[in-house]
Amino acid sequence: MKPTHSRFFVLKLLKFLYAIDVLQSMLFIETSIFTKQIKELVNDEEYRQLQQDLLVQPDKGDLIKNGGGIRKVRCAQGNKGKSGGIRVIYYWVTEDDQIFFLVAYPKSLKDNLTDKETSILRQLVKEQFHG
Repeated sequence: MKPTHSRFFVLKLLKFLYAIDVLQSMLFIETSIFTKQIKELVNDEEYRQLQQDLLVQPDKGDLIKNGGGIRKVRCAQGNKGKSGGIRVIYYWVTEDDQIFFLVAYPKSLKDNLTDKETSILRQLVKEQFHG
């Protein structure tokens, strides 16, 4: 069955609207410790893929309990994939379309932040964005 002109138009329109949405901008901000960590953990392509994923879905990461809005997301590392790769902790500043990268670490090192680490990062975000 050939698509009708109206169906074809709707499909083209949906593809166009999707393309516009994907082309939105997001400012990625890194702490100095994050910059050092991410350079040691992933290559440029893997980091670019993480940024692209967060651009399309900034709430992708799981909220961290008592984290004040900070999130944890998996990121592929080499041939380990996402489940064996690294964890990236970030904060999404929704009103400014910003992602604030806080820390990154290999899952093999630890699975979750300690309560103390969570508290420190929560305080950093509070001071930085909620003055």
